[in-house]
Amino acid sequence: MPKRNDLEQKALQFVIAKGREGVLQSELWRKLDASSREGSRIAIKLEEKGLVHRTKELRDGRWTYRLFPNRLPASIESIADCPCLMCPDNQRCDPTTPISPKTCGRLTAWLLSSKLDDPDAIGEDNLAQSMDPR
Repeated sequence: MPKRNDLEQKALQFVIAKGREGVLQSELWRKLDASSREGSRIAIKLEEKGLVHRTKELRDGRWTYRLFPNRLPASIESIADCPCLMCPDNQRCDPTTPISPKTCGRLTAWLLSSKLDDPDAIGEDNLAQSMDPR
């Protein structure tokens, strides 16, 4: 039988691979070839470590949990159309100079349009904080 840390790593990788759709806890322990008890313990351990979060869900008349990763790996698609990549002022852009990400209209417009395209990408509180020049 694999060590618990190995199973935790496999479980975390599986949850991350499922992405935003999440994975039912029962599906997870079946995938790991573990008992439901061990699968439940692994899910709780991952949640305690802050790696996943669980939401209660009624499935086929039974209560279960769906696990979601707290962080997803970054992809190039998330920044592919960022205006900074082709900006003529890129070499002179710095938070301490007059040409700055803090005051860039193109960057602000792109961030706001990204927010509208994917409401989960940047939380409202995080967006407000990222736009605050203080």
